[in-house]
Parts: sequence; structure tokens; C-alpha cells
Amino acid sequence: MAFQLSPGVLVREIDLTQVVPAVATSPGAFAGAFQWGPVDEVINISSENELVSVFGEPNADTYEYFFTAANFLSYGSNLQVVRAETGNLNATQDGSGFLIKNMTHYDNLGASAVATGVGDWAAKYPGTLGNSLKVSTCTSANAYTQTAITTTAANNSSGATSIVLGDSSAIGVGDLIVFDGHSTEYEVTANDGSTTVTVNELGKTTGLTQAVDGSSVAVNVTVKWRYHADFDNAPGTSAQATAKGGSADEMHVIVIDEDGNITGTAGTVLEKFGHLSVAIDAKKSDGTVNWYVEHINQYSNYIVWGDHFASMDADVGNSSAGLLNNAFSHTNRVPQYASLSGGTDDNAPTDGELQTAYNHFANDELYDVSLIPTGPASGTVSKWVVDNVAEVRKDCMVFLSPELADSTSSTAAEDIVDFRNNTANINSSYAVMDSGWKYQYDRYSDVYRWVPLNGDVAGCCVRTDLVADPFFSPAGFNRGQIKNAVKVAFSPDKTDRDTLYKKGVNPVVSFPGQGVVLFGDKTMLTSPSAFDRINVRRLFIVLEKAIATAAKFQLFEFNDTFTRANFRNLVEPFLRDIQGRRGMYDFKVVCDETNNTPTVIDANEFRADIFIKPARSINFITLTFVATRTGISFEETGV
Repeated sequence: MAFQLSPGVLVREIDLTQVVPAVATSPGAFAGAFQWGPVDEVINISSENELVSVFGEPNADTYEYFFTAANFLSYGSNLQVVRAETGNLNATQDGSGFLIKNMTHYDNLGASAVATGVGDWAAKYPGTLGNSLKVSTCTSANAYTQTAITTTAANNSSGATSIVLGDSSAIGVGDLIVFDGHSTEYEVTANDGSTTVTVNELGKTTGLTQAVDGSSVAVNVTVKWRYHADFDNAPGTSAQATAKGGSADEMHVIVIDEDGNITGTAGTVLEKFGHLSVAIDAKKSDGTVNWYVEHINQYSNYIVWGDHFASMDADVGNSSAGLLNNAFSHTNRVPQYASLSGGTDDNAPTDGELQTAYNHFANDELYDVSLIPTGPASGTVSKWVVDNVAEVRKDCMVFLSPELADSTSSTAAEDIVDFRNNTANINSSYAVMDSGWKYQYDRYSDVYRWVPLNGDVAGCCVRTDLVADPFFSPAGFNRGQIKNAVKVAFSPDKTDRDTLYKKGVNPVVSFPGQGVVLFGDKTMLTSPSAFDRINVRRLFIVLEKAIATAAKFQLFEFNDTFTRANFRNLVEPFLRDIQGRRGMYDFKVVCDETNNTPTVIDANEFRADIFIKPARSINFITLTFVATRTGISFEETGV
């Protein structure tokens, strides 16, 4: 305590309320191929709907990965997902394709590199889905609608496609025009930039559907931005710019699913951003950024900015010009229409790419994960994840399945064991292997698919956490029911289950009238040990993780009787609670002078030995029935 040099009252507090904290036991981690979403970045997903929103629907190339993740989420709501790098390219305005993995990668590339590779806009994420995107911008009230353009004195007959105007320079290809006295909207499909535009009736490939007689008197034409009806009014001057003496800073941006590959309906509006500002210092009333570049990059789910339009560079292309107190001329009043292209898919990640993706989870300080399904990953990848993630962290478990060909062969049990022994060749209590694949319905494509079971087996552990505790077995009829399984590729009988189980492979069995059930709870540890059971390994993960977290608060304290007693007072109530919840039979905590000797203290160390008798799950039941004669008492039989 502090020494007082003059009279006074010193108030101190000593906190003896510390406890061992609860730790998460259900968070999952997964890496795989998807149609959409950020690449090489960990994203937390809480539901299948969110999985679709972030990473897109499954297709023929990605369904094994997608449904492994979705199946896990059907049992719980916490899965950290990484989209593996597969050589995909983002769709771009210039059509050449350009790789932007995620927004961190975008920032690291730098504005000039992005502009050179992209043009004005790019799809936010790699993949062919980006080729369905169309971006349109309206940068002024004049671009939003114009009413005083006139035709030349000519009779425009029905079916005509070429219309001569007094001036067509301010009309964009994609704009709509309406002749005075007529209601039909025509889309501009070409413009010579001077006087002549080519038109078709909106949504058709014919020209004028009715004659427009302008032979004696020129006819006025109203020109509209194609998407003017999607916004309440034209862009103008923001209140912030007005206050600073500026003008004409606003613009509209809209993103369209042009081909319908994203939503299923061509022309669907995906998102729209009204009254953004071309000024780099623009803010919304709530303080959020309103500069169109940063606003789009932050809030759009589909596009990123690449470059200012050529006509805007002098206007807003540098910090001295693009401020709110300037009057923005927008010399090119023509709306911009950009169909993105050049996006590519390569949805078969290599083993190395999957390993790179899973490597994110090796950092236990950044990512709190407990269950790692591997989907259709090869034995090489699964072994790598066990050796380089689970065995390094020692607070999570890896789940794997054999190859589909092994589960569907005529000698499935032997082939699965061969995969376990030779292909995967894993010896670890942090790994769990099941016996195969399940057949489930894909509602996105209206077909049935074969999907590996490891996402479900990991999910059974989540269910166990919810209905019991992590130190209960996830197997059996109470907690091992597999969801959404029409059938399994291989349902082992008793003989096959014996073959699999003695090699550490957990059978998944279809019992008529009782569903598909995880019928084993072994880890892939080959030596006889308590740790060859899932519930024991998970019990020690919980104990080690929670107590280690609590032990951090003993760092830099004195290794004396008080600190050691304080530590025991932390740990023993926690262990008694676990014991009361049937997680262990007994325990003992040794943290005193017997293991904290003077040598240990002089080495600035602190030691605690915690002995646990873990509870064992029942794997074998023997029922003995004894028949006796009527006149014999049970006491005579020794019962």
C-alpha cells in the first residue's frame, strides 16, 4: 500500500470476486469455395440466409462447401467462414477482369492501380455473378430529365428507328425519350453525339410503334434518365454544400441485376443510393460519409469505385477541386450506364488454397473457434488443419469425412478405413472422422445432392452444448440425430460398425423409423486413453481454456501463499460446478509450496496441478436376464 507522508485517510479496494469465466464451446470455423463474397477474409455467419446473402447461393461447383456450412448452421448460429482463393477475377467496367479479394486488398492496391485495372466501377467480389451487374449514375438535374429538345421537321413513321434531333449531345445511350403528345417510352440504343439517335420501344426490339408527325412543326422530346422513376427527385445541391456556398454537388447511383443471375429476374434493382455528393468532404446529417466514392465502397454489397468519369476529373478528381464550397460544372450531363464483365469463376480450390484459408484460424487470439468441419476437403487438407490449427491451438476439434467414392463402393467399410489409415493418416484427439456422406435436397436448384457429414457431426456437438454440456457425448439417439438426411451413402451394419469403430471412425447409421444417427463418439487418437472420446477431449478443452483465461490475472502478482490461495479459490468452485453437472467424477487442485518451491519462485514461475477424473460415456451395454424356477427365492440365487 502507499505510504502517507502527512495525516489523512487512504481508501483502498481489494477485489476478491474474480471467478473462472465461461468460455464459448460452439463457434465453428470453415473454409471453402463460394460464388460470391470476400476472399481470404474471415466473416462471421449466423444463419443459412446470411450465408446466402454474403456468399451467394450454391451451384454445381460450390454446393458441397455451401451445404457443409449450412448444415452446421442448422444446429447452431456461429460459423466463421473464409472463401478460399481460387484464381477468380472481379467483373469490371472495362471488361478485362481484375482481382480484388476484399476491401483490405482494395485499399492495399491503391487508387491508381484499381483505376488502371478496373475503369469506373468493379464488382465488389470475384466471380461470374459480377457479370450480371449494371451500374448507372445520374450527376445532375439536367441528366435526370430534359424537356426542351426538339426533332427536326420530319415525319417519323411507325417502325422508324433513327430520330434526328436539334442536338443529341446530352442524351445517353440507355436514356428514355418520349415525344410530346405521346405516352410510349423509347430507349436510346445509339447516339452519334451530334443529332441522331437510334431508338426502340422500351423492352422491345422494334422502333417507333406509332408515327410521329413532325413534317410541318418540330416536335419536342422529353429525355429521361432510364432509372428516374426509382428516385423521388433529381440530384441537385445538398444542404451542406449550400451552407458552404457550393452548388450542384449531388448525384444518384443505382445497381441493377441486368441479366438476372443474382436474383433470378433480369432488371431487378439491387440497391440505389440517392443524393450522394461528388465533394470529398461531404457528410450526411448523421455524420456518416456522403462522398460518393467512400459511401459506395462502405455500403454497397455489389460494387466498388474505380475511377471518376473522364468528364468529372477536372471537377472532382483532386482534393483542391472537389470540396463542398465549389460549384460543380459536371460538363458532361449525360447519365452513365456501365455493364460489368470479365468476372471469372474457378470454384475448385486447391489443397494449398484451402490450407491458406484455414490458416487464419491458427491465431487463437484473433479467432475464438471450437469446431472446424472440413467439408469435402481432401485427407491432405484435413490432416494439415489438424496438425497446424487444432494441435497448435489445443482448444478446438477438426471434423472430416471420407471421400464419396469410398462411401459408395461395394467394400465401403474397408475403403473408409484405408482413407483413415493411409490418406488422412491422423493420430490426434483433436480430430473426429465420420463414415460418409448424406443425400439432401437442394432447394436452390431443386435437385438432391450428396454432401459430406462432417458439418452435421460438428453440428451435433453444437446441439449437445445447447441441450446438455460440451462434456456429454454428441452421439446416440438423444443428441446424435442428423438433420435433413434423405439417406446416407453407406449405413454400416453391426459387422461394419465394428470394423470402423476400432479404427476410430464414427459410424453414421440409418435406423428404420428412427432417423439417421451418429453412432459413435471416438476421436482419431490411436492409443488407448480417455482422450479417445469426444466428450473427454471437449471437457478438457473447456477446463483448460476457462482456467487459462482466469490464470492470466495472476501474472505479475507475487508467488506467495495469498496468491496461491486466491487461485485455488477461483478454480475449485468452477470444478465443483462441472462435477455437479456430471462432467467429472472427482478432481483435486494442488497449488501450494509443494509445487511452488523456492526454485520455481526464483524462476518467476507459478505452478498449479489440476487432477481430473473425467466422466465416461457408455458405449457398451450388457443386459443379463436370468430365468429361475418358481419355488426359488432371489436370495438363493445371490441376486
